[in-house]
Formats: sequence, C-alpha cells, structure tokens
Amino acid sequence: MRKTNRKLFGILAGSACLALVASQPAFAETTLDKIKRTGELTVGTEAAFPPFEFVKDGKIIGYGSDILAEVVKEFGVKKLNQLDLPWQGILPGVLAGKFDFVATTVGINAERAKRYAYTMPIADGLPYAMKRKGDKLTKLEDLNGKVVATQLASSTEPVARALDAKLKAAGGTGFKELKLFTAYPESYVALANGEADAVLQPLPSLAALVKDKSDVFELMAPIPQDSGHPYLAWVTRPDDKDLRDAISAVIRKMRDDGRLATLQKKWFGFEMTIPDQDYLPPGAM
Repeated sequence: MRKTNRKLFGILAGSACLALVASQPAFAETTLDKIKRTGELTVGTEAAFPPFEFVKDGKIIGYGSDILAEVVKEFGVKKLNQLDLPWQGILPGVLAGKFDFVATTVGINAERAKRYAYTMPIADGLPYAMKRKGDKLTKLEDLNGKVVATQLASSTEPVARALDAKLKAAGGTGFKELKLFTAYPESYVALANGEADAVLQPLPSLAALVKDKSDVFELMAPIPQDSGHPYLAWVTRPDDKDLRDAISAVIRKMRDDGRLATLQKKWFGFEMTIPDQDYLPPGAM
C-alpha cells in the first residue's frame, strides 16, 4: 500500500513539475534575432515605384534596393527574399507576418504612425502636382474642374482628398474626378494620354520622372501640409522596434558618411535632407 502511495505521489509530483515548466514564459525570439540566427531576410517591396524600386531586366533595382543592399550587408544576411507585391497588400502583409519588414517607401502620416513602427526617413515626401508639358496649370487652384490622379491607398490619396475639400471650401468646384490607380506608373500613362490633367505624388519620384521625360511632363506646384514637412520611410511591425532601430542605424550611418547623398544624386539627381528627429507625428511608435 505504501509502495502504491509512493508511486502515485511520484507521478503527481512529476506532473506538477511539468505543468510548472510549461507555465514558464519561453524565450521569445525577435524578428531581428531570427534574421541574424538564420542569415535569411524576407522583405515586402512594391517594385512599381521608380526610381525607389522598379524592375529592370528581371531584377528589382532602385534607390531603395541600394539601401537594402547595405542593410543586408550590415545584418550579415546570406539569403535575401525580396517579394514584389501590389502596394495595397504591403502594409497588411507585414502585420500578418508574411515578411520581416517593408522595404519600400511608405509615406509618414499620423494614421499609419499609430499602427506601424517607422524607420528613420530615407527621402523627402513633400507631395507635388505634375502636369503635361505645356498645359496652362500653374497653381493648385487651377485643379478646380480637372481630373486628378494618384495611387489607391497611398499616402497621397488623403492629400488629394484634402486638397479637393480645400478647393471647395474656398468657393471652387473641386476636382472633376479623382482617379485612383493600383500603381503610380498607371497614373503617368493616364496623364500622358489625356485621361487625367494632373498627378499627385511625393516630389522625389516626380522630379526623377520629369527629368527623364521632360518632353512629356512638367512639375506644377507643391502641396503644403499643415501637419509639417512629410517624409518617406520603411516600416516594421509594432513589436519589432529593435529591428526598426537596427535599420535606422544603417540609414543614419549612410547619411553621415555620405553614401545616402551619393545614392540620391544617382537616382534623383539631387540631395535630400534626412532629419534625425521631428519627422514623426504625435502618438507615433
């Protein structure tokens, strides 16, 4: 009887120990830890945003890709998986864990800053209006009654809607129509063939396009923002702030040693100021 009791006690004690061990929090490997351990990195990119990211001869190239190459080197990555995805799936995709971070330009705004962890900026994000060469549009008020185009779910879509509302509040008619395209290059085609009168997008991409297609397009006017000067950055999941900070450290190093300016001149033809602080709206992570 005593033997049976001792055996039963041993079983119960063993079960209790197992339950105690199971209840202890396991070490949670961060995304940055995983990247360094495996030497593998997977990023989400929209390769339809020249000259930041675009496909040439079957390869993703551009300003953002050159920065990513430096991040890969600093992190000791041996295998890079760069997924080319439609913009509309990029931000939901990173939250769903489909890739490690977003390596494509994301406009910094207050709504996104509450949901994603932004890196240090990689470029200026001032929204601008572009027109066909020779069209008699010189100021934003000239967009009353015009067809304006931009990218669906981009940082410029709310800018366009706010501008339309502002024109109406000032007594104008507002846009005749706001056309939203899956990718910015589609809006350039619409502008060139007369389906749209202007395209709204951050300045760096438009400036590079105008430089390359000066016989087709012209810059029209900047669209000032009440919330301060906007910038473009990459994002990680909210829980991956250590990864965000590690990426920012690479960007800062590139800015300080001149590599970022060299890439800006290579891809855009001019340098941009990249601030250390005051680029995030209140409440940002």
